[in-house]
Amino acid sequence: MEIIDLDNYEEKRYETAVALGNFDGIHIGHRYLIQSMVEKAKERDLKSSVLLFKNHTKDILESNKDFKVNIITSNDQKFKILQDLGVEIVYIMNFNKSIMKLTGKEFVEKIIIGKLNSKLVTVGFDYKFGYKATGDSHYLKKLGLEKGFLVNIINPIYSEEDIVSSTAIRELIKSGNIERTNKFLGRHYAIEGVVIGGKNRGTKLGYPTANIKLNHNYILPKPGVYKTNTFLNNRKYLSITNIGYNPTFKDNELKIETHILNFSDDIYGEVIEVEFIDFIREDIKFNTVEELINQIKMDIESIK
Repeated sequence: MEIIDLDNYEEKRYETAVALGNFDGIHIGHRYLIQSMVEKAKERDLKSSVLLFKNHTKDILESNKDFKVNIITSNDQKFKILQDLGVEIVYIMNFNKSIMKLTGKEFVEKIIIGKLNSKLVTVGFDYKFGYKATGDSHYLKKLGLEKGFLVNIINPIYSEEDIVSSTAIRELIKSGNIERTNKFLGRHYAIEGVVIGGKNRGTKLGYPTANIKLNHNYILPKPGVYKTNTFLNNRKYLSITNIGYNPTFKDNELKIETHILNFSDDIYGEVIEVEFIDFIREDIKFNTVEELINQIKMDIESIK
């Protein structure tokens, strides 16, 4: 799979099929959309592609300069998923004020046609584009007829009675509903970060933890203890992860700490990925350290 920076590039080699959207999470609805685009690209002998913005569109649209969207997946995580879905090219570009101010017609002419050389565009039913999101999927279809490209509009995908969306997934993550989050995503929710030094309390308790500094502004599950898998150097380890404020020790800083079972290597400075399997319990204040140790023992037994 190629990854091409579109800021100073125009696709002259191929005619493309492109999927458009923020694709935060690349949930089961996104996957269906992208797989539809890949299939139709093969039918029409087009290069299958996805356009991703390097930054989230809401970061520019929000008037508060310090505002940052809590993301579900980083672009690096998206690249891995897109490759597995059979996408041949990922085009990336900055979403900035000049892009934001393009009318729908200008976006089509300058980006879809001018930069992507696209003959087939696949979008979701709720796709919006152009200045102040004035264009929708039906307007895109009309422009496609005028400009000579096909538009494939994908209907909403449901899980039981609920429409699958990135907004719904954010709320599920925040509430700690990991089981339903993973169902909507079609995989386990995962975060990435660097292992940093901590207060070594876990080691003193007999359960050393990897303290994680996030690489991106991920949305986090509510404080609590979770069954997880930890990935390090392409190897998977069963682990237990605590997100919280260590109420037993009266800390006031939110921390992400992962205890990897049957593991004792020094991994400071390493990048790890933690995927969430299930919620175990709330973040509890214990009256004594001994009570905390006993609870950790029970938590670990429960995930084995």
